[in-house]
Amino acid sequence: MEPLKPVSAGARIVLGAGFFALFIAGWGLATYGGFVPPLFLASPGQTLVAGWSLLTEFNFLGDIAVTVFRVVGGFAIAAAIGVPLGLMMGAFKPIEAFFEPFISFARYLPASAFIPLLILWAGVGEAQKLSVIIIGSVFQVVIMVAVIAGATRMDLVEAAYTLGSRRAGILRRVIIPSAAPDVMETMRLVLGWAWTYVIVAELIGATSGIGHMIMDSQRLLDTGQMIFGIVVIGLIGLITDFLFKALNRWLFPWATL
Repeated sequence: MEPLKPVSAGARIVLGAGFFALFIAGWGLATYGGFVPPLFLASPGQTLVAGWSLLTEFNFLGDIAVTVFRVVGGFAIAAAIGVPLGLMMGAFKPIEAFFEPFISFARYLPASAFIPLLILWAGVGEAQKLSVIIIGSVFQVVIMVAVIAGATRMDLVEAAYTLGSRRAGILRRVIIPSAAPDVMETMRLVLGWAWTYVIVAELIGATSGIGHMIMDSQRLLDTGQMIFGIVVIGLIGLITDFLFKALNRWLFPWATL
């Protein structure tokens, strides 16, 4: 191993799978070896059995679909608001000076603290769940995209001016193409936070979704079902992570040059 030296795709897969194998082996040792009682931590086998029961008897696929819909909907709205505003803030300093103090203030407010107010304003329906995700995501998106857009190389901007570009052309042909790969990477990171917010929203006042299932399982002291729900969230997140990376490479091939 050498600092910053990349590894091959095959080695990356083997190393990543190796950590999962070690993690499951440690989990199995702790549970099958009797070091942790089943009441507090179900074994891998018990978790799989509980998961099969959820899928075949309790319509867990429906809960998964509901949660995915909430995440995608809230995240899409947050991105539709946050990305354009962030680009404008990064490109034009007066806009940044106008919005940044409030954005910096708002991004430190925990989305979970708004849940009681949102239940009061919007009830316990889908609007409340989407609002939690939007509040938790949009301010992070704005500030991160603004930083990315503001870091555009000035020599590229000056070259565009020299070639006759105007203000709108600078934004469209220089700043956006330069920032786009990093903006996509930001979306990948924020999507992970959106999953956190939706589960928090579903723990309170929900009648469906993965978070609702986890709360029901907690009342029954069924750690196998709780762990299976958490594992499903991780698997969905891993899949979307790979999809974002592949989409980034496909849309912005110049970023890998």
